[in-house]
Amino acid sequence: MSSCPRCSAAVEPGQEYCLACGERLPVAGIGARKVRGKGWHRRSAIALVVALAGAAVAVAASDPDPDSAAISTATGDFATVPTTSTLPSPSDEPRGNTADWPAGEDGWTIVLASVPQTDGRPTAVARARQARKKGLVQVGVLDSSLYASLHPGYWVVFSGVYTSEAEATSALEPARDVARTATVRRVVP
Repeated sequence: MSSCPRCSAAVEPGQEYCLACGERLPVAGIGARKVRGKGWHRRSAIALVVALAGAAVAVAASDPDPDSAAISTATGDFATVPTTSTLPSPSDEPRGNTADWPAGEDGWTIVLASVPQTDGRPTAVARARQARKKGLVQVGVLDSSLYASLHPGYWVVFSGVYTSEAEATSALEPARDVARTATVRRVVP
């Protein structure tokens, strides 16, 4: 082709666009681009199949086998030798059979639930009573605003008072039978 089909201006061999009007020229050879559009449906379908297969593998890998033994991993501060074997036991008498955190003591516990204070303390106490009925001991409720290590504004339903993270972690499995999201937390006044 020696002229532009739109404006009839002269063009050089291998030229992709007309310099006069900007029309793309139908030229094959060096410098000519392959027209896109063919096969994109197939490439998209293959990409979709690969993405779905990857998602299925990820779900299968993250779904634990109920017959396999659970692996618990403790993370946190460096291990320290406790000065006493256990912290003082919380009192069960006040506040309707819920345990209180020992005054002025820091330690570790298992947090079963965090109830916003706007929902009221009775909601948290009801959750604590449910946990006691399901077999957990030393279940109580504390005001997170009074403890530096906890996010303020919640009623924290806890189970147990422990001197070390390892001790609390060893009691985590039964707590997870009651509250699936139970976690080990440090409580510092």
